[in-house]
Amino acid sequence: MSKHHRDRSWAPAPPRLPEGVSVIDNHTHVASVVPFSKAMSHEAQEKGQDPVPVYSVGELLDQAAAVGVEGVIDSGCELPNLQTAIDMAREHPGQVHAAIAIHPNESVLHGHRGAAGPDGLPVRYKPWHDVSFEDALAEVHRLAMAYPDQVVAIGETGMDLFRTGESAKELQRDAFRAHIALAKELNLPMQIHDRDAHREVIETLLADGAPERTVFHSYSGDAEMAQICKEQGWYLSMSGTSSYKGNDGIRESARIVGLDHVMVETDAPYLTPVPYRGRTNAPYMIPYTLAALAQYLELPLEQVARATRETTRTVYGV
Repeated sequence: MSKHHRDRSWAPAPPRLPEGVSVIDNHTHVASVVPFSKAMSHEAQEKGQDPVPVYSVGELLDQAAAVGVEGVIDSGCELPNLQTAIDMAREHPGQVHAAIAIHPNESVLHGHRGAAGPDGLPVRYKPWHDVSFEDALAEVHRLAMAYPDQVVAIGETGMDLFRTGESAKELQRDAFRAHIALAKELNLPMQIHDRDAHREVIETLLADGAPERTVFHSYSGDAEMAQICKEQGWYLSMSGTSSYKGNDGIRESARIVGLDHVMVETDAPYLTPVPYRGRTNAPYMIPYTLAALAQYLELPLEQVARATRETTRTVYGV
């Protein structure tokens, strides 16, 4: 199948987790999955195929609950999406919790309209980018204070050097440091986005002092990095990438830090686990990631699921 005709339709649901076992998807973007489902249906119709189902947030949460995923932490990390994540948490109390921040790639756009794009690539500025980064972060602070029952984490923040030039690198580091300070001030866990930036992220955390509960969302490091995380007491969140062939370093990292420092996530609509890599992700896919992790660790699925659920409670209080 060509990249222009990739199958993005819904993957079949996994078997339900063992009776009495439930987990939480500790990092997802459920609000973003809904437009993906609409796009999938439209794409199918254009090809003369039957439209795929279009699901609402409530239906996606129900699908997740049916396989043992009892709740999600939804990350709003662009200025317009902060309130969206909080409103979802208000509408689905106990089932949805919010993490809010200004994403590293977003942080370099705020207040810098007209600046050169990373590596010469065009920059897609949006109207909200006229707001300075300082004012955008102030809104994160305001909302976290205003909705303490809904906001359970600051995130995702960190550094992303995948397509970032040198000037943006330092802007990202400054933004990351501001988020670190905010998480510590509010005594909230912090979810880290780390793409091609292991050294820079670790250096910044060690220099500034990491929040007590620091989580590497969609952990992408190796065993050496995991040893540092273990020494510092940092947490690793395993996404679908931990099920991909060739990612033994990610899986081994879970063994190194121990299950009391491991959680699971989807990062939906992206990073769908095998055997459905490339399809659209959603919280109901979590059991596939758990199964891959349990197989690698040579532990019962139930034991791994229960451990990640307890770690999620320890970190976020949910």
